[in-house]
Amino acid sequence: MIQKTTTKYITFSALVASAMFLQACSSTALTAGTSSTLQQRSTAVVSQQLTTVNHNQLSNPKANADANKPLYTLEQIMADPDWLGRQPTQAGWKVGEDIIRFSRKRAGSPIQDIYHIDPNNIVSNGQRVDPAQQHLYAGGEVVYSPYAKHVAWLYNDRVLLLRNGETIALTPAGQTASNIRFLQDGRVAYQLGQAVLATHLTTLQTSTLFTWDFKEAPVANQPIPDYIAEEQHKLIQYIANKRNDRATTFAHKQTLDAANPFTGHPQYYFDSNERLAAVSVSANGKWAIIATTAKGSWRDESDIMPHYIQENARIASVPVRRRVADAKPRTDHLFLLELATGEKHSLSLANLPGYNEDVLAAVKSENAARKGETYTPNRLPRPITLFSSWYWSEPPIYWHNQANEVGIMLEAWDNKDRWIVTVDFTSKQLVTQHRLSDEAWINYAFNRFGWLHDEVALYYLSEETGYSHLYKKPLDAPAQALTSGKYEVDQVTQSADGRYFYFKANKKHPGIYEIYRVDSQGESITALTDFNGMTDYELSPSGEQLLLTHSSLTMPPELYLVPSAGFSEQSPVRVTNTVSQAYLAMNFTAPSIIEVPSSHVDRPIYSRLYMDSTSQNDASKPAVIFNHGAGYLQNAHLGWSGYFREFMFHQLLVQQGYVVLDMDYRASKGYGRDWRTAIYRQMGTPETQDLVDGVEWLVQNANVDRARIGTYGGSYGGFMTFMALFTEPELFQAGAALRPVSDWAHYNTPYTSNILNTPDVDPIAYERSSPIYFAEGLSKPLLMNAPMVDDNVFFVDVVRLVQRLIELEKTDFETAIYPVEPHGFVQPSSWLDEYRRIFKLFETHVK
Repeated sequence: MIQKTTTKYITFSALVASAMFLQACSSTALTAGTSSTLQQRSTAVVSQQLTTVNHNQLSNPKANADANKPLYTLEQIMADPDWLGRQPTQAGWKVGEDIIRFSRKRAGSPIQDIYHIDPNNIVSNGQRVDPAQQHLYAGGEVVYSPYAKHVAWLYNDRVLLLRNGETIALTPAGQTASNIRFLQDGRVAYQLGQAVLATHLTTLQTSTLFTWDFKEAPVANQPIPDYIAEEQHKLIQYIANKRNDRATTFAHKQTLDAANPFTGHPQYYFDSNERLAAVSVSANGKWAIIATTAKGSWRDESDIMPHYIQENARIASVPVRRRVADAKPRTDHLFLLELATGEKHSLSLANLPGYNEDVLAAVKSENAARKGETYTPNRLPRPITLFSSWYWSEPPIYWHNQANEVGIMLEAWDNKDRWIVTVDFTSKQLVTQHRLSDEAWINYAFNRFGWLHDEVALYYLSEETGYSHLYKKPLDAPAQALTSGKYEVDQVTQSADGRYFYFKANKKHPGIYEIYRVDSQGESITALTDFNGMTDYELSPSGEQLLLTHSSLTMPPELYLVPSAGFSEQSPVRVTNTVSQAYLAMNFTAPSIIEVPSSHVDRPIYSRLYMDSTSQNDASKPAVIFNHGAGYLQNAHLGWSGYFREFMFHQLLVQQGYVVLDMDYRASKGYGRDWRTAIYRQMGTPETQDLVDGVEWLVQNANVDRARIGTYGGSYGGFMTFMALFTEPELFQAGAALRPVSDWAHYNTPYTSNILNTPDVDPIAYERSSPIYFAEGLSKPLLMNAPMVDDNVFFVDVVRLVQRLIELEKTDFETAIYPVEPHGFVQPSSWLDEYRRIFKLFETHVK
């Protein structure tokens, strides 16, 4: 049982004052404060975090004292978000220069314009980039040569080179280039089609390093197939002569090709049933790694989505991804290419530790026992691939810039292992440098790795201690932790000289993300920001400045500058001021971040609490618990939420007399490995337990009526609404499930197989975790809002559940469909309709 007790919370007088202070910076007075001011503010906030207070003091009276707040309306909240001010996005730097680059949506238009700001001559919100110069402000792959003498980048799939202030196109328009890297001999290499080319930086002469194809290697003559053919060659001189002539001609052509600079390059051939997974060439131009994988479609013919509203008034059949129930394991094959000789060496995966472990034996045994069978462990080779996830934008193969060393990240298809390997070039074998195993699943975040610039040592992120931290690993020595503690390290960037690593971390508090720098020897960690909110960064080309994207609880993201070396008397400098006066006039109140005690684990459930300062004095109140989406996502942080409409909707609910709780239930991001993996093989169970604790907290500490609480959420939050209403039918009086998952067997493979394995291996986990199996528990009003053009959570999830509820003869449910909407709504009219229905549901059945 949860006992009524005191708990830690954060009041936000200092934080709101900080946000207002930063917001007050004008376009001409852009200095946001001194380092001493920032440090004092941080000290005040941290001391508040550590203060234990009575729950009767939960609200911040000063923040809630304004009696002249405007009346919030759904029409305003759900309008086109342009009204908020069109905040900067895709922040970064001009190619090769410390000139700020960012995008900003054009008012009333889908067009995203690019803007630039010179840090030495700041004009607030910048100036629009001339279209003729937009290639210099590309936001994609940008690669610098050693000591940053040259820079190459991709723009509209072409390789561009900046040389002596001149931009040179190295590849033609209409052809897709990729995988740029500078070589040690003064060339820049890149992939174009089924070839890797290299262009000299001075002469601009281009040559082919190597090519490949997926077919049998050409030969002069096919082997003689059988006895009578052998006799034919023995007895008929004409046949023998033809065969000898072909062999001579073939050998002569090979000699000519090898000698000619325009044809003299290695050509490699691979199994025709395979396709390219990745290619990467060494800095010395002597070696390359190619990974291949089996050909196959990402979907089947039956994987379609009808789109009913079309310009031609017909129904379109849109291709969509396959379901996890149809997932097919695959293995990638690695090859080391020796470019000087044209030799190809297969790199066996068999010496990876755990290569053939039956890691799912216990799961398979449990599922077999349910069917009355006995499972016999099987140590067949596990399918293993290059590491990939939606966090990656490049193949996980990295060559050292000076030493002839390569690092490769691999993962098991069963999601239980991740390896970082190097290559022994003498024995042509993989050498394991690091193995990360997890009985649940390897995180698809926190996998950045690479080489130190000035040492033959790897760096990488790992959750092996239970939190993501940065490690350094010399090839012939144990790994060294450069960071440690109960916080998450992410977004690692190495300085050009290799002396420092920059990173983002929630070191102060799980909901506060600042930027830090650590010495590459692990001797000291320096805080470079002190904003007390959500902060991201981009290191400038010179390495001297950090461009920050910072937001607070009530203020959307804006851009700031700080020196990369740390605080100065002039930092941080604010360079954008885009929040609209219409938004500022809304005068939204910052929610409190509270720690809800858990009755299941010895850790609190961090949550955002929205409530009026007078709530403790009134009669008991109705309440709503919001369930964020994505599962692995953090929303109880001190920055601007991706759920900005919900943030404003919650303010409206408070104005209408509700208390709102927004919980970072177990599975949420930002709290370490154990919090993330609590849902392994039981999605919906720990999260619902946390909702129970949230309800108990509201009743005991926020003057909430237990009989008047509702819940809602979208995507994973919609799934949680289902699970709560179906498995804890007395917990909420009503619930709204938006774009919800009802059966995980129909969701995608990369996300679902991590948590539930695959349905053929672990049907118990799917039946334990899918709401459709618990639909008989529904006894309270349920609203389902379903977009029909959703290629993430398919419309069929709602369709199947509706049919199930009909067959169960349930009566208190309704469905709203949105014919033109994808997973994330686009049309303001759809947003408005959806939230009118949600509000009506709560007003009718909760309030």
